[in-house]
Amino acid sequence: MDKLKYLSRIHLFRHLDREELSRLEPVTPMQRIPKGTLIAAPHEENKLLFLIKSGTVRLYRVTESGKELTVDLLGAGHLFGEIGSFTTGSGGFYAETAEDSVICTIGKGQFEQLITERPQLALTFIEIVSSRLKEVEELLEQMAYGSVKRRLLFLLQKLSDKFGSEPGTGEEEHGWVELNVILTQQELATMTGSIRETVADLLNGLASEGIVKKAGQRKPLRIHGERLSAALQCCK
Repeated sequence: MDKLKYLSRIHLFRHLDREELSRLEPVTPMQRIPKGTLIAAPHEENKLLFLIKSGTVRLYRVTESGKELTVDLLGAGHLFGEIGSFTTGSGGFYAETAEDSVICTIGKGQFEQLITERPQLALTFIEIVSSRLKEVEELLEQMAYGSVKRRLLFLLQKLSDKFGSEPGTGEEEHGWVELNVILTQQELATMTGSIRETVADLLNGLASEGIVKKAGQRKPLRIHGERLSAALQCCK
């Protein structure tokens, strides 16, 4: 895939035409980063805006006890980071690649020039930040007041919104979406502030209810959107 197609998938640039994307290419160089690489941390002084062209990035915090709490997963098209007075709501988080990824960075001067020349980018950026802050607020509310089952249902709904795609056209696939990201039970536990055994039991229960299904180990999880939404409304 050429660089312009990568750029066109980034939400911040979705309104730009091919000519404008061509002008952006020199200031948004691609960098291929292996899975498990720490690419941002709260203590770093050099703040940057990161644009995910492909792959998945995990944002997490470290508790006082040293436990990692995953706050969000971001895929192709998403951005995160902070530069000067501009932030995407991810300040104070660690960022690590959850799979091999292609990411580019923009510094403060470059970003200020971009939004000065293209005011529409500033409006799009504000929309993205507002949506991100809302998601973080919802997650923190679930973590504070929701049961583990509700937190898991909430997480699965968010993941299906971000990474879900229709697995097929057969009648048996109607209503199902397949997550284009593979997560272990331990990773789901980390993201819900729980333990693997509890998440495993809950997933088995959700499978028996026809809400989730999985083909096998290290295979994508499938989620039935309508059944999940109904279960989330009833769960406390």
